[in-house]
Formats: sequence, structure tokens, C-alpha cells
Amino acid sequence: MLSKEQNDLVTQTGPGTAMGDLFRCYWLPVLLAEELPENDCPPVRVKILSERLVAFRDTLGRYGLIDEFCAHRGPSLWFGRNEDCGLRCPYHGWKFDVNGQCVDVPSEPAESGYAKKIKLKSYPVIERGGILWTYMGPPERQPDLPEFEFAVVPRAQSFISKRLQECNWLQAMEGGIDSSHVSWLHRGNVSSDPLFKGAGGNKYNFGDLAPVFEVTEAPGGLFIGARRNAEDEQYYWRITPWVMPSYTAVPPRGDHPMHGHFWIPIDDETCWAWSYDYHPTRALTEAERTAMKSGYGVHCAYVPGTFTPLANKTNDYLMDREAQRSGSEYSGIRGIAIQDASLQESMGPIVDRTKENLVGCDNGIIMARHRLMKAAKALREKGIVPPGVDVEHQKVRSCATLLPRDQHFKEGAREGLKAKRGVAQTTV
Repeated sequence: MLSKEQNDLVTQTGPGTAMGDLFRCYWLPVLLAEELPENDCPPVRVKILSERLVAFRDTLGRYGLIDEFCAHRGPSLWFGRNEDCGLRCPYHGWKFDVNGQCVDVPSEPAESGYAKKIKLKSYPVIERGGILWTYMGPPERQPDLPEFEFAVVPRAQSFISKRLQECNWLQAMEGGIDSSHVSWLHRGNVSSDPLFKGAGGNKYNFGDLAPVFEVTEAPGGLFIGARRNAEDEQYYWRITPWVMPSYTAVPPRGDHPMHGHFWIPIDDETCWAWSYDYHPTRALTEAERTAMKSGYGVHCAYVPGTFTPLANKTNDYLMDREAQRSGSEYSGIRGIAIQDASLQESMGPIVDRTKENLVGCDNGIIMARHRLMKAAKALREKGIVPPGVDVEHQKVRSCATLLPRDQHFKEGAREGLKAKRGVAQTTV
């Protein structure tokens, strides 16, 4: 368990907080590229790390992420006109470029130079892998562009989505590094999901419902190994990398696409759950994309015109008690993403970790918390760059493998945990 002070430290990410400073060391996914599809398209409201911003794409195709509120008298620039390389506030006509620089104050003579004195807070934005990423830290510390494998394979090989999750980022992320719940909460999906079923390793999930967890530190975070019994004096290992602060990659099943998640704080009580699928050596098939778009796997269906899941807390996640009783849906809720969200959101906006009773399968969660707290303290007190900022730390993969019982995954799966362009995943 954590003390209240520790729980506050790891869950609070607004400006000036220790964990907020840590998040601001990284390039963070902020929008799908399709949300700003063309030059001079409508702007988009953005809230991230408790900061209210507005994103837009100007006449030349440049992306901007600036303070949402006009520097004059504070109306939202979401109402602004996107025109001629700037966003113009409709209230009094003040205009701002993608860097937040005011370029026109119609009520003041141009020769006065008044506009040049006005600048809104702004952050750089780049597109990579179908995602718009932003960096919100000190400009002099801006890292290299992200190198996660899903973001650098050809676009034909990947599929990206995001959904609103109404809880703190950490309890959502902790679910992502908890492999032990798969044999329970997602047990029906392992055999029925078209992106899971048929994999040789599936039988081990059902054959051993009490995996043994072994966790090792990695340069960027952790490798979390879940070990299950297999035949011929072997163990079936599913190894999940966690890269700080909130990237996870789910171990593969057969030749199905690989998938994983980011959890990015909107504020302290909500977050964006980003999900990705990709295959390292081939394009995704139409059948695979159709399954992803169906919304019953790690991606979900939305309330029209939003990124709010169609199954959400206002409708009890479309709970089906008859399906739960019959066993056709173990939890009574359909879809991996919503199964996770329903339980994580049920904990409340910020779970009280002083009341926990942790066990062996929680070792990955325990170590992740300690790495986060240690890194946040080192950044604040000594200016030490946290793990995961270095792009070399991002070049990792999950893997699933059979190993002799006397061989630890750290050695036996060493090569399988490295992301190598054009090389197939290590899988069962």
C-alpha cells in the first residue's frame, strides 16, 4: 500500500507537481492526426496534465497547441476563426499563430508594435504514426522524437484509437501491467476474440490460473514476466514491458497483431486511454481492421461525435447479467477495453491506496510505483532525466515464449524483447 502523501505524489500531474514535471519530460500523445485532417480545419479543445489548450492546423499545414484563452479578455479560442496562418478570436479580432504569438490586434495601430508584446503559452506538436505528439517541458530539454515501434512502422501496419476514461491515469495504467487478471476478466475473449483466438499459447492461460510473476528492471522501466506451467518441463512466459511513465505492450498471441496502451492524464480524475495495434512485418488485413473497429477488443465503440465509450458508467457499461450467469461473458460486459474501464472506474476517480492488500502478482505494480516516485524525486531534487526519455529505452517489445524451467526470461527472452524493424515478434 501507499501512504496518502505517496498516493498524492503519483496521481497528481498538474503544473508544479512532481509527477506533472516528470510527465512533461516526454513527448506525449495528444490527438489523433485525423482530428486535424486538413489545413485551416476547425480547432480542437485539448486538456492535458490539467492544462486547457486548443490545437489547430494552419494554412501552411503547421500544427499549433496554445493556451485555450485569448490574452485580451479570456474567451476560448476554440470559437476562433482558423484563417491565414493564425487563429483569430471572434470577440475582438486578436489573432495568434501556431507558436502562440499574437500577430494582429485590430484596435491598435500596427506601427505601435503592441501585438508583438503579446504571446500565449504554446507547445510544439509533431505527427508520428498517425498521432500528434506534444512536448510540454523546458525547451532546452526537448528529447528526440518518440521511437516506439508501433509509431514508426508503415501506417498500413498499424491501427490507433483513444477513449476517455473517467479515473486517474495511474489506476488505469496499473491494470495494463497486471497480467494476472487476463485469465479471469478477459477469459472469454482469449478464445473468442478474432485477434486472440487460435494462438498456441492460449491453452496455458486456461491451464494455469495462478501465474507466478517475476519482475526485472529495464533501462526505461520494467519487464514484467508472468510464468505459467507448460508441458515438457517448460514454462510459458508472457512478458510485458512498461516504459515510463505510462507505455505498455501486451504480449503477442500467435501471428495476430501486437497491441498495447498509453494512459495520459487529462487532469487528476480523468485520462485518455490510447490503444494501438500493429504488426512488425506485414500490413494489417481488412479482417483485422474490421475486428479492431468493431469495438469489442482493446478498442471500443463511441458515443457518436465523441471519444466517450458507448458503454460507460451512465449505462452501467451495458452490463448483461444473463451473459454473466451463462458464462458467455465472464464479467457480463463485452469488450476488453470496457471490461477494464468498468472496474478501474468503479474504484472512484482516485483510488485510496492506503486501503490495499497487495499480493505476489502485484509485484510489477509495486515496482512501477517505486520507480515513478524515485524518478520524480530525482528530477525535482537533482535534475536527473527520468527513464524512458531516451529513445533507446523505447525500442522494446513484449513477447510470449516457452522456456526451460531452469532458464529465467531475462536471459531466455533477451532478443525477443528488442524491437527490430522488419523482424517478426517472438510468440506462441
